[in-house]
Amino acid sequence: MRIGLFTDAYFPRINGVATSVLMLKQNYEAMGHDVLVVTTTDPEAPFIENNIIRIPSIPFKTQRLGLIAGFKARRNIKNFKPDIIHTHSEYTLGLLGRAMAKKLAVPYIHTMHTVWEYYTEHIIRIELLEPTARAAARKYTALICNRADKVIVPTGKVNDLLESYGVHKEITVIPTGIELEKFDKERCTQKQIDKTRKELGISPNDKVLLYIGRIEKEKNIDELLVSLKEYLLSHKDVKLVLVGDGTARRDLQKLTDELGIGNHVIFTGLRPWDMIYLYYRIGDVFVGASISETQGLTYTEAMASGLPVIARQDRCLDGILTHGENGFMFTDTDGLICAIEKLLGDDEMRQRFSEKALAASMKFSSKAYAENVLAVYNELCVVM
Repeated sequence: MRIGLFTDAYFPRINGVATSVLMLKQNYEAMGHDVLVVTTTDPEAPFIENNIIRIPSIPFKTQRLGLIAGFKARRNIKNFKPDIIHTHSEYTLGLLGRAMAKKLAVPYIHTMHTVWEYYTEHIIRIELLEPTARAAARKYTALICNRADKVIVPTGKVNDLLESYGVHKEITVIPTGIELEKFDKERCTQKQIDKTRKELGISPNDKVLLYIGRIEKEKNIDELLVSLKEYLLSHKDVKLVLVGDGTARRDLQKLTDELGIGNHVIFTGLRPWDMIYLYYRIGDVFVGASISETQGLTYTEAMASGLPVIARQDRCLDGILTHGENGFMFTDTDGLICAIEKLLGDDEMRQRFSEKALAASMKFSSKAYAENVLAVYNELCVVM
């Protein structure tokens, strides 16, 4: 099969969408399919790439936003002769994918990775306009999805949201996979782990609450810091380590100083994706307070690294985090602190939860994800 993948986010950018598309390309090529990725230009992209068309783009926050595709790019897409087009963006590249699918008369699938109504407050700064912006985001999402032949979503949470928006096209729930082998504990030695912890200023006896991901407002890291203030001040041997970068980093660093916990919180900044497995290994427990996730891939990655997870209660974690077995869900500060005290205060419980977290992550392999998406391709191609 000849597969066209269209996305505004792709390697070397690091986020859930970029990782998802990269996994599909790698797995389908390994299966013998021909794959073309149409994405944005990026100053950090390799000079030579195989079956990648990059459309001119501009920086937008920490990502890239595609501009208009020229004649040459459209001609190359046409010459590729895709059997199916699969879009992973609601904006420039997604619109281009739909246009090319219509022009070439091939099936068109769209994956809804992001719930945009959760992000409007970071784009529309005027509070009075926020309800209008959220309503517009819902309508635009429904418009995009209803133009596709089929829609893929990562969780039941997103499925229900799309139906509430008025999406009437067939929706298939397929959890995004991860490359489990990348998080195998055998990939790094204890010496490497100890060296990394020392470089970050973590003492040998310190316990680490770990967050890995974008440092953005919608991740609710500020809420996490406020909730942890008293606990961190009374537990000198516990550090909160935040791995990643984003537009909220400076404000959050200022907040830690205002709260008096600057010495207990470590901002590592962006770390190379090919070394991220090592940073998961420095933690004892993974924590998160976001409710804007569609799936929360970092939770799955943490579990694949053997970390118990403490996360704000959210339907995106259904089937991933089992409360009281491989982690805890919380709804308020008391619940968060109680969960931390249980896991950091009981080595046997933490080890038991770690083993169950690792076992639970096994069903989210990248190969299984690619095969499940391919089944949707085949079904649609037969019907059309």
